[in-house]
Amino acid sequence: MSEQFLIPTYARQPIAFERGEGVWLYDQAGERYMDAVSGVAVCNLGHAHPAVTRALSEQAARLVHTSNLYRIPAQEALAERLCRLAGMEKVFFGNSGAEANEAAIKLARLHAHRRGIEHPVVLVMENSFHGRTLATLSATGNRKVKEGFAPLVEGFRTLPYNDLAAVDAAADDANVVAVLAEPIQGEGGVRVPDDGFLAGLRERCDRHGWLLMLDEIQTGNGRTGGYFACLEQGVQPDVLTTAKGLGNGFPIGACLVAGAATELFGPGSHGSTFGGSPLGCATALAVVDTLEREVVPTVTAKGERLRAALRERLADLPMVREVRGRGLIIGIQLDRDAGEVVARARQAGLLINVTAGSVVRLLPPLVIDDQELDFLADTLSRVLVEFARDSERP
Repeated sequence: MSEQFLIPTYARQPIAFERGEGVWLYDQAGERYMDAVSGVAVCNLGHAHPAVTRALSEQAARLVHTSNLYRIPAQEALAERLCRLAGMEKVFFGNSGAEANEAAIKLARLHAHRRGIEHPVVLVMENSFHGRTLATLSATGNRKVKEGFAPLVEGFRTLPYNDLAAVDAAADDANVVAVLAEPIQGEGGVRVPDDGFLAGLRERCDRHGWLLMLDEIQTGNGRTGGYFACLEQGVQPDVLTTAKGLGNGFPIGACLVAGAATELFGPGSHGSTFGGSPLGCATALAVVDTLEREVVPTVTAKGERLRAALRERLADLPMVREVRGRGLIIGIQLDRDAGEVVARARQAGLLINVTAGSVVRLLPPLVIDDQELDFLADTLSRVLVEFARDSERP
């Protein structure tokens, strides 16, 4: 087999996996690797989790798809569960995070037009990432991923992240109708804002009649230590988007609404052929139930243990500028390009990811245990020490 017939949109690593179990993946030669990427924050319950496998197989044997022309009881049950967890009122289901964010952007447009604003503007953040569709790409604060796709969708104004003064300055524009932001920027380098940032956004949205729209595609479903990161800060958005870990590998996304956003969508204003299918919702229900009961309460302590272990082991390495994060989304800021570290770690049996050029990003499955956390810290520290030594040789 080869990649001859695949459009080369990915710079794939030279490895393929045949099976997974918990935090481990096994390649075609039977070699074992710790997965500290989790499909980019997707497999929060790890690989081949019995509850997910059981839900998938049992539902697939009964009914896979009917379309949204009819009621779907599993969809209704999942919607109620998510609304109760998030304190939201209603949900629209799609198939991905980008689709969830597309729904959020359409809600902002409807909110604007109902207020008589013909050219609405959504405030977005530098270094953000909201998806690869044309609208979500336009909302993304990363010039590199936008290159070659102009003209982009109008109606977005990019501000510095974690800067409430910039938001205040933007309020002079009467066309602003919403703010779209990540509680923690994942693709942007695991950037954690000040504790008051989200609350400050909420206050300003209330003051100006804007929608507060929070992208919890990567931070949701337990990744930061609460089911949703914004709720840990005591902040209730008008729109909350999530995906990734919601299906633990089954493609499903959700756009939750509350307050002023609740009644914006009606019949015919949005839709998805595959969104909220019986198979997807039954799987997600099993994921949410397992996360809430067994896993999320342990994430904060696991994250603290891993960050402490990394800081201790890397304390004498000048190349490491900072170890930051919340829960089990962790970034190790280096003073140089870190791309080479990915291959070095893989050779040591550890799968990691580098984002923003110089940030090693760790997104291990939330089911990781203490022994596995120690393996992760020990292995990565050894890899980084060797990388620093080799890169500083004349």
